[in-house]
Amino acid sequence: MKKIKKGIYWVGGIDWDLRNFHGYLTQRGSTYNSYLIVDEKIALIDNVKYYLAEEQIARISEIIDPQKIDYIIQNHIEMDHSGSLPNIKKLAPKAKIVASPKGVEGIPKHYKQNWDFLEVRSGETLNLGKRNLQFVQTPMVHWPDNMVSYCPEEKILFSNDAFGQHIASSERFDDEYPFNILMNEAAKYYANIVLPYSRQVKKALEVVSKLEIDTICPSHGLIWQKNIPEILTAYEKWSSNQTDKKALIIYDTMWNSTKKIAYAIQSAFDEKGIHNQMLNLQYNHISDIMTELLTAEYICVGSPTLNNNILPTVAAFLTYLKGLAPKDRIGLAFGSYGWGGQSVGIIEKELSACGFEMMDNIRLQYIPDEEEMQKVKEKIKNQIGGK
Repeated sequence: MKKIKKGIYWVGGIDWDLRNFHGYLTQRGSTYNSYLIVDEKIALIDNVKYYLAEEQIARISEIIDPQKIDYIIQNHIEMDHSGSLPNIKKLAPKAKIVASPKGVEGIPKHYKQNWDFLEVRSGETLNLGKRNLQFVQTPMVHWPDNMVSYCPEEKILFSNDAFGQHIASSERFDDEYPFNILMNEAAKYYANIVLPYSRQVKKALEVVSKLEIDTICPSHGLIWQKNIPEILTAYEKWSSNQTDKKALIIYDTMWNSTKKIAYAIQSAFDEKGIHNQMLNLQYNHISDIMTELLTAEYICVGSPTLNNNILPTVAAFLTYLKGLAPKDRIGLAFGSYGWGGQSVGIIEKELSACGFEMMDNIRLQYIPDEEEMQKVKEKIKNQIGGK
């Protein structure tokens, strides 16, 4: 249990061991945040993953008898935020579940229970006594049922999956944790979960900008108090697909020929004064690459030809990339081949399908020599900006 303000508490669960969340690496674990408001009526905002139910209930029990809960505000029905709902309902059978129309529709499909619901829409308010909760639907940030809850008396936004990070820690507030790590994890969370819904995020930010906020309580990670301007500015940038002058050279290689091409491309960006990163898919996880890609202008992807196709690591990355749908990037396909040479065309087609503006590709046979590498470098330098 952690007090946020008088009568408002964090009662979530900490998963110190989590290392994979829907396919992206969570090297720092995560929290599943739940919040308790004790007023004339008692409201529990969001729940936790099923295996942390006892932890959540123990924290609630430090403050009140769980059977006194009047309302369970389910901002989002995904199981990492609703998994303990059956446990809570057993302890608080009279509690009404407050959710969006899509939430009211979806929860029974998850849990097959005939519970008592209170359906709320944007602009509606729930009075708890001295405090009120105002609801704003935020569909597809990042499920159709999503909504956020705002307490105007306390200036707290319970933001659901927006502004989250996967961090397991004993610290609860942003000023208690290293800022650079916090922002990196917030960027990773956005890049790997929220990015496809940037248009909807921009709409949500328009609503948030009209609210007086001094605390943001997300569903994962640290609570924002000190660095609210910084995270709002970052979300504005990320949701607008604004990029930096940065190039990523993402590749896998078989006999190091594609690797040689990758280093020639990297050298070209270096000589043009453009920040760049080499990301071999044998050693870099796609979710970490996406974190860097969130703000990268140039996306260069390479693979040798294998069985008339591309290497499986490159195929997996391209599939992941297409699903996350970054916009307004410049793409480059490159690779080596022995006889078939289909890999570069396949990569180019996939990057084009993402809507990227494509540079002229690089396709070399067998082992490139120094003269070919110099030609690659000059070809890239002629196509990019910089000094």
